[in-house]
Amino acid sequence: MRLVIARCEVNYVGRLSAHLPAATRLLMVKADGSVSIHADDRAYKPLNWMSPPCKLEEAPGVWRVVNKAGEELRITLEEVFQDTSYDLGVDPGLVKDGVEAHLQELCAASPTVFGDGHTLVRREYMTAIGPVDLLCRDAAGAAVAVEIKRRGEIDGVEQLTRYLELLNRDPLLAPVAGIFAAQEIKPQARVLAEDRGIRCVVLDYNAMRGMKRDELTLF
Repeated sequence: MRLVIARCEVNYVGRLSAHLPAATRLLMVKADGSVSIHADDRAYKPLNWMSPPCKLEEAPGVWRVVNKAGEELRITLEEVFQDTSYDLGVDPGLVKDGVEAHLQELCAASPTVFGDGHTLVRREYMTAIGPVDLLCRDAAGAAVAVEIKRRGEIDGVEQLTRYLELLNRDPLLAPVAGIFAAQEIKPQARVLAEDRGIRCVVLDYNAMRGMKRDELTLF
């Protein structure tokens, strides 16, 4: 990973145009080729970025980051304060908590929770950016990538979206559909998922474990 702290101006030209006036910012270049620009007041979210696959071209005082669609992120460097690279090695990925890990086991054992005819191909199916929880086939034999969370939020939808982008490049799998499964799915996450053609499935953890509900019901 390369971290550059610099006073810079940023212009994005593509489907939308965006401009960041000159200011001191953090530029992050990851091993996957992605480039992102960060301020000191936005938590984890970058001000602007270019997702891979993209190409970084460096010239004195100017970075040009161009993706396969021809969109360009142009960074004009006025002054560089620090330019450092680190080898982070292979990341083991997110370690799921006990409930999430058990949900994955239960879903792998009974993939029909996602629909009649669904079968499991593999758990922890590896991609270039990490493993998708489950790779399944639906009743028609089409590939389905499943991301499982205890609580479904926007970050999880973004994570599954990245997996799907990579999986759909594999001609032996494509087209690959997506399922976002969780005990609880936040409304904003559901809207984003459905907008991207990802199906949402709410999981009943107790029912999947064969446990009866404690509360009394009329029927």
